[in-house]
Amino acid sequence: MESTPQDPRHLVVVGGGMVARRVVDALRSRDAAGDWAVTVLAEEPRAPYDRVALTSYFTGRDPEDLALGGQEIWDDPLVTLRRGVRAEAVDRVARTVTTSDGRTLAYDDLVLATGSYAAVPPVPGRDLRGAFVYRTIDDVAALRTHVERLRDELDRPVRGAVVGGGLLGLEAAGALRALQCEATVVEFAPRLMPLQVDEGGGEALKRLITGLGVDARTSTATSRIVGHLGQVSRMEFTEGPPLPVDVVVFAVGVRPRDELARDAGLEVGERGGVVVDEACRTADPHVWAVGEVACIDGRCLGLVGPGYTMAEVVVDRLLGGQGAFPGADLSTKLKLLGVDVASFGDAFATEAGSLEVVISDPVAGVYKKLVMSDDARTLRGGILVGDAGAYAALRPMVGRELGGDPAAYLLPEGGAPAPSGDLPDDTSVCSCNNVTAGAIRCAVTEAGCTDLGGVKACTRAGTSCGSCLPLVKKLVTTELEKAGVTVGNALCEHFELSRAQLFDVVRVQGLTTFSEIVARHGRGRGCDICKPVIGSILASLGTGHILEGERATLQDTNDHVMANLQKDGSYSVVPRIPGGEVTPEGLLAIGQVAKDFGLYTKITGGQRIDLFGARIDQLPAIWQRLVDAGFESGHAYGKSLRTVKSCVGSTWCRYGVQDSVGLAIALELRYRGLRSPHKIKLGVSGCARECAEARGKDVGVIATDNGWNLYVGGNGGFTPRHARLLAEDLDTETLVRTIDRFLLYYVRTADRLQRTASWVEDHEGGLEAIRAVVLDDSLGICADLDAAMAGHVESYEDEWAAVLADPEKLRRFSAFVNAPDAVDDSLAYVAERGQPRPATPDERREGVLVAGTTLEVRR
Repeated sequence: MESTPQDPRHLVVVGGGMVARRVVDALRSRDAAGDWAVTVLAEEPRAPYDRVALTSYFTGRDPEDLALGGQEIWDDPLVTLRRGVRAEAVDRVARTVTTSDGRTLAYDDLVLATGSYAAVPPVPGRDLRGAFVYRTIDDVAALRTHVERLRDELDRPVRGAVVGGGLLGLEAAGALRALQCEATVVEFAPRLMPLQVDEGGGEALKRLITGLGVDARTSTATSRIVGHLGQVSRMEFTEGPPLPVDVVVFAVGVRPRDELARDAGLEVGERGGVVVDEACRTADPHVWAVGEVACIDGRCLGLVGPGYTMAEVVVDRLLGGQGAFPGADLSTKLKLLGVDVASFGDAFATEAGSLEVVISDPVAGVYKKLVMSDDARTLRGGILVGDAGAYAALRPMVGRELGGDPAAYLLPEGGAPAPSGDLPDDTSVCSCNNVTAGAIRCAVTEAGCTDLGGVKACTRAGTSCGSCLPLVKKLVTTELEKAGVTVGNALCEHFELSRAQLFDVVRVQGLTTFSEIVARHGRGRGCDICKPVIGSILASLGTGHILEGERATLQDTNDHVMANLQKDGSYSVVPRIPGGEVTPEGLLAIGQVAKDFGLYTKITGGQRIDLFGARIDQLPAIWQRLVDAGFESGHAYGKSLRTVKSCVGSTWCRYGVQDSVGLAIALELRYRGLRSPHKIKLGVSGCARECAEARGKDVGVIATDNGWNLYVGGNGGFTPRHARLLAEDLDTETLVRTIDRFLLYYVRTADRLQRTASWVEDHEGGLEAIRAVVLDDSLGICADLDAAMAGHVESYEDEWAAVLADPEKLRRFSAFVNAPDAVDDSLAYVAERGQPRPATPDERREGVLVAGTTLEVRR
């Protein structure tokens, strides 16, 4: 097929996996002229998804949550994604692909990204009911359905086993544990993860996962699987006693899906895979292969990082470049069953003259090894088990001199400085996206990026596995400092301290006024940055009402009158409706207030009612009516808890497994009025169907059969984030205590106007470190956090009820300072759908308005 000059050439990508998606992303980001149109044939009935995160499917995530990147790419007019369509045959002469739905697609170039399939050993009984592979969403969905059925039928825990103790096998074992199964890993080799860790690392890993409830049998060969009534019942081995099982998962490796290439007459490797050259091109100049199906330098590579590199090389060649595959970086860092494991470079010291520096601490569950040159200066590789914190800094240094004592890099406190800003430009920092230290520096010095988020967007560094982010951040900071840019955390020109530091100072010293704080720790009179921050800190510490004395002058526009200012100068009123539950009498009271004051009414996304169009002088009267009816401030105006959204849960819903409404109400009443660096939203869902959208909240709770799963760090807005699992199957008391600690730790340590999502991401050590703080008390502050939350709950008062009881505070609610009884008659409204809305400038000029609160049209 030859395209006409005005038409884009046609690229067909066979396969719908992670590497296929990278081909599309790379082509559309670099092909500014639109010279190529691309069609993706995805055999699975969904867009490309994150196969690496497959185990998270068992912790309540929806398959759509695993989707890769922004889904807007599939709306690109030059991109066509055909879900559930398989390529049946390739005609290389005609340059066409025949698909499973009977169509024939012509191509200019063809990329084979068919990936691999799960290998199953020829063990008798492998076809019994209860035997599974672990490769796709459909595989894990079938496994989950089967286990859930067994849980309902059996009066004991489901017994599961995994054949294979490599990366995929331990992931599968983690999946079984997530499904509340007993789990045993059976590995033929003498250690777990034999391709990534040595004997010492394997022993450390075995001890760690055994301590987490997973049995491991190494040096064990499965001889057959025995069934009962067609269902898996036990495993037998060449040596040793049999193992009673209900479920068996095969995870012994993968095989390249090269059948399409074989049938098309393309050369395949001795052990499978489509043979390609350094450009990832086959013997046919119009056919390319990338990812696990490509056989390059005589082998297929089963990691996503090399696959991404191949995708970039192919796109470069399609656009006229001379890109070549630089060789595979087989470094890996992952968390298996909660255990950190990393391997990089020549981890097994195969190169002649290698020295091994090893630190092994069985008590702490840590094994670390560096492989050095014979002069102990150049790093060649390493293995980290139990603590992989040094991985991001060490992996880019492979082949380079470390400097200092190698052992210092393995010690808990790190006696030597971690390599960071001094890395050579050609050092690979992000192997997933092939980003060098030089590219990151250029993003700062040439592209003008001034923070980590900007560099990530510009270079894609850290956007895949994320393990390189600490190093990327150090590079960005170093480069900014070289450019003379002050990289500090000062709150503003009046305070050198950060918000977190200022919070601790105020808390420890017991300061209660802005004057005291600025006199001791700042300078000047303050500004619109530091004043609201200090006002928020004082409110968080329970020092009194936000409109009391000097504190009133610290509040921003909304807090100043405890209502949200609208575009026309009016205000909105939002009473609290805990958990979204409201009585008919409450609804009638709100409706009558809205009717009497002529307010526009709207149901919010947080399951409460917003009343718009109130004049400032009307706010006390409106709130008096609402308080008398039993309502209180919803704090829609403050940086504080907004709402706790809930579904109806087990009370009404036939799918609900816990009382989500009851918990949501309890949480909202507990955290109401809690001032924080930014707004806080919670959600509680009564089952995994997730109707309350809890994983889009700062704190999300999802019911399970055994309690509650707790997610943190989600939000909607301009940059939506999915909340991440913090803990699972918690009882209600433990859940509430954990949320208490998470919220107060956030309140104390986050930056100004920082949502929980970015706080979790920026926190030293990320979510794992936060988990250690709130669950394991790693900082020894949990008793203090518990006491602080108890104090908050005990001292809570409704801010509006307090204002209504104080004539001095009521004086501020007037339209004009010099005429407190005057009414602002500049507000004008037009009737629309039976409600008032602000009049436009044209409507004001025409004079067709709704005046005041009478809803009468003025002619």
